[in-house]
Amino acid sequence: MGRKRYKFAGVAAGIAIGVAITGTEPSSAYAQAIDVSVVVEPPVIEGEPVIGDRSVPYTPVFVSREVVQAVPKMPEPDLGPEPTASDLRQLVSAMAVPAELDKQMRCLAGAVYFESRGEPLAGQLAVARVIINRADSRRFPDSYCDVVYQRKQFSFVRGGKMPRINKASAAWKKARKIAHIAHHESWESEAGDALYFHAHYVNPRWAKKKVARARINSHIFYRW
Repeated sequence: MGRKRYKFAGVAAGIAIGVAITGTEPSSAYAQAIDVSVVVEPPVIEGEPVIGDRSVPYTPVFVSREVVQAVPKMPEPDLGPEPTASDLRQLVSAMAVPAELDKQMRCLAGAVYFESRGEPLAGQLAVARVIINRADSRRFPDSYCDVVYQRKQFSFVRGGKMPRINKASAAWKKARKIAHIAHHESWESEAGDALYFHAHYVNPRWAKKKVARARINSHIFYRW
């Protein structure tokens, strides 16, 4: 994979343990050290959703778990060199993608499919760009799936689940290619560093505090 996009939240703990090999009981400090409590706080979004005008609850979640090392991610299949193209449509036509996407890429492509399959390619790429930008930002979750499934952010997510995708459709094939292009930064998006977007026919209050980056068909994209 040309560039790392998947990040895993890790827990760093330095534990100094002095235990003599004499059969004595472990110290209380060691007993406390092995129970690691991690505070996972939702990102600071200040109540600004992607679509609509709904607030995001800010409720700390306390999790207790082992400290483990993240399992290295398997590389994507070698699809050969990236095709060259004079425009985005030509690139999408020439792009090859794996028959099966991994979990994170399925989340990214699924969001493109449900949020923008009726949009022009530039609009679909911009939606993918927002999700990637959010995963890169400290203010949001740090993986594509966590961004997509973050509570009250995308209206197509119901009950924490994504609806069924028509995987035989041309729209899904196109969404997979757009996700691949966006992930590998194979084409520059008009949305640039945008973190928010909404449909042009709504007027959310939070938009007045943002800097508009682009308007592409029916969506307007904003940066903080």
